[in-house]
Amino acid sequence: RTVEQAGPALEAGLLKLYTDYGYGPFRVMRREDGADLGICGLFRRDGLDEPDIGFAILPDYCRRGFALEASVAVLEHARDVLKLPCVTAIVSPQNEASIGLLEKLGLRYERPIRIPGDEHDISLYRIDFSG
Repeated sequence: RTVEQAGPALEAGLLKLYTDYGYGPFRVMRREDGADLGICGLFRRDGLDEPDIGFAILPDYCRRGFALEASVAVLEHARDVLKLPCVTAIVSPQNEASIGLLEKLGLRYERPIRIPGDEHDISLYRIDFSG
């Protein structure tokens, strides 16, 4: 809610992923001018057994390929550097744009799931890196 609260909140949340798992979100920026575009990275959520890729691009930069480029880099990092066997993704069944991106990245629909605390099912997607 405040700038003073932001640091401890980040340390207890997103940045803790790096301490606990060795991965987390990355800043997505435009190369030519360093403009902040959003985030993309790997997360670990309650109710999921595997790391999941997540992305959020600011509205002014959507549908311009930034999420695809960032997601490709994150998946390559997950496979080649972190040596993860797979990555999942969760998405609302109505979010056609994100579903299209996940499928373009090679993730395939697995099943509906319900995350603890949510009242609606969401779709689980997965990509396996081992053959």
